[in-house]
Amino acid sequence: MPPTSPNEFVAMLNCQRHLFDIPDDVAYLNCAYISPLLNAVRDAGIAGAQRKSHPWEISPQDFFTDAEEARGLFAELIGATANDVALGSAASYGTATAARNLPVQPGQRILVLQDQFPSNVYAWRALANESDGTMLTLQRPQDDDWTRSVLEALDERVAIAALPHVHWTDGAMLDLVRIGARCREVGAALVIDGTQSVGALPFDVNAIQPDFLAVATYKWLLGPYSAGLIYVAPKWQEGTPLEHNWINREGSEDFSSLVDYRDSYQPGARRYDVGERGNIHLVPMVKTGLRQLLDWGVGNIQHTIRARTDRIAERATDMGIAALPPERRAGHYLGLRFPGGVPEGLANRLARKNVYVSVRGRDAVRVTPHLWVTDEDEDRFFEVLTSALAD
Repeated sequence: MPPTSPNEFVAMLNCQRHLFDIPDDVAYLNCAYISPLLNAVRDAGIAGAQRKSHPWEISPQDFFTDAEEARGLFAELIGATANDVALGSAASYGTATAARNLPVQPGQRILVLQDQFPSNVYAWRALANESDGTMLTLQRPQDDDWTRSVLEALDERVAIAALPHVHWTDGAMLDLVRIGARCREVGAALVIDGTQSVGALPFDVNAIQPDFLAVATYKWLLGPYSAGLIYVAPKWQEGTPLEHNWINREGSEDFSSLVDYRDSYQPGARRYDVGERGNIHLVPMVKTGLRQLLDWGVGNIQHTIRARTDRIAERATDMGIAALPPERRAGHYLGLRFPGGVPEGLANRLARKNVYVSVRGRDAVRVTPHLWVTDEDEDRFFEVLTSALAD
């Protein structure tokens, strides 16, 4: 496992721009929107498409081998076992799977955060309506201490805490170890959308003990769109999948007996796998991205990107732009708050100079670099920002 404690050794990584197809004149500071593909991940996708051009070269075992490897790599990334991992199609597939299997009694609460990403809200609204439960939406605390706010709200009335590790609008981070412990004290299930954190911020299922973790691969896992991964705690691995497909049934490796219909499933979390989970285009891309993250080490990734965002935050503060303090935010994520509102047309002005960030709301800009970002990229961002503020 990558380092998960501030006391563990982490290393500063060199710039990895050479592993991506990013032109020298592009400053891409927007990984939280969508990551560029590693060259190796792109090549894996191309190779998958070429394989489909020669279907006679695809064997029945190919529908299983890559999926099992991807499952194991993700398990290694989060401290789980391959048995605990299901392959999905999106973060919403994971949260919907959790909602299908977690009980809510009439009057019980499902806890979410204000302005939480919709994929970790809609399934819970539907479940609350179906079960006569209620939604409890925590408002953003003035001091941005989401952890304290969540801990204060967690009591025996809460059936499910459905949370992110990092708030998608500004990078505010939650202490999931403390929250997980409190959930167990009050008997609440913990469901995490890790799309904006896993791969860039260490996540240890043994320390956090979530019931479900859902992650889309196209951001910090450096993978393709339309793929996702789901961690399912052992206690929920005998539940009901979202769909009934052939490949998640016991014995599906034997194509000659597929019509010997079975009620039993593949072991562990595999019963929750999305249909056509052996995607010969996407799954090789997923596993290639996961291998690279493991090679770098997630602790090292976080340490390296934090050095960049800390410097950007310091430069922005000198210009009168506010940022969350380091203890409140994840190191790979930076929300810059403009006291007078974001300058009109800032995102377009930046894009015209090939500088890319996200504007979130009327007063915030989200800056999310990765290992491909250079000092020159950072300087170009501030050149445009300085010019916009001077107008």
